[in-house]
Amino acid sequence: MKRFAWIAVAVVVGSLALVGCAKKGVDTGKLESSFSSAQPAQKSNVNAAVSAIKAGNYAEALAKLQALAGQAQVTPEQRQAIQEVIEQIQKELAAKAEAAQKEAGKAVEGLLKK
Repeated sequence: MKRFAWIAVAVVVGSLALVGCAKKGVDTGKLESSFSSAQPAQKSNVNAAVSAIKAGNYAEALAKLQALAGQAQVTPEQRQAIQEVIEQIQKELAAKAEAAQKEAGKAVEGLLKK
């Protein structure tokens, strides 16, 4: 039984890794263009968030975007661009979680049939 549990865990982790590699992408074009003439500190934060998104580090990107959205000097256009990217990230995370859940379910079913 212990061996079955370890195999199930290995299959789930493998499934999550495979699902995590599938990229649909988050469009950061509007975000980047809305901050093209922003202050250097804001540009730096946007660039860091975009880099995190491209690396698939959505938690870091969300933290940076939420901090940026809370700044008083952000324009309504910039705030809208931030919100749109945050929504895209949330949809991407939800899709990955759903796909991982399906893959894990299939893996467990396959193990139970053996």
